[in-house]
Amino acid sequence: MDTAEFQRRYGRRMVAPPRRLLVGELFTPARLALDPATYRRLPRDINGDNQPVVLLPGLWAGPGTMWLIRRYLRRCGFRTWDWGQGKNHGDVATLAPRVVERLEALVERLGEPVALVGWSLGGYIAREITREHPQLVRRVVTIGSPVVGGPKYTSVNRLYKRRGLSVDALEAASLERYATPIERPVRAIYSEADGVVAWQACIDRFSDDVRHIRVTGPHVGMGFSKQVLAQLPALLKDD
Repeated sequence: MDTAEFQRRYGRRMVAPPRRLLVGELFTPARLALDPATYRRLPRDINGDNQPVVLLPGLWAGPGTMWLIRRYLRRCGFRTWDWGQGKNHGDVATLAPRVVERLEALVERLGEPVALVGWSLGGYIAREITREHPQLVRRVVTIGSPVVGGPKYTSVNRLYKRRGLSVDALEAASLERYATPIERPVRAIYSEADGVVAWQACIDRFSDDVRHIRVTGPHVGMGFSKQVLAQLPALLKDD
């Protein structure tokens, strides 16, 4: 499917999230603080079999934002690593090769490929690394990640425009990459209440082995969402 075909079939119905959803993201910390006991009731009946998982944070976020995911996966028997790049400053062209170097070293040491779990832009980076280096990756789980459009269907698209970048050109470039398919399983978690990334942009209409998992709640809270956490162990093992 080329850019023109994608736009004809889907593009007219895709826009950045409405402002009311973005405003709702501001209340996420308060919502999370109201019910901390829910995390003690997360299922722990899945054995991770010591499988390796690397976590990639979202835009302007660092590894610390994924501490709850890391902690829960470890309790379920997975081995976890952060991506080793500190804060995600958004320069994919610079970050992706550095992550590949880290994965190459890790895979050589472990003797097996790893699973990637990426939140938001971290999920996009995880997908593109898997596309180009499938030998390093066992599977990919994305959380609120824009798989089409780049920043075009996100609430930060204005920042790209102010920098003189064409979001239409970035969208076309992201679609052109699908000429090389992703050869590993993709599991995509999305929320229709996402105030940062339009949920329609999280739907992968191109990859062969893809499954979409709908949850509720805002984008900022996805890394701390009980629904997301409860899904992850099974998604990392659902061969």
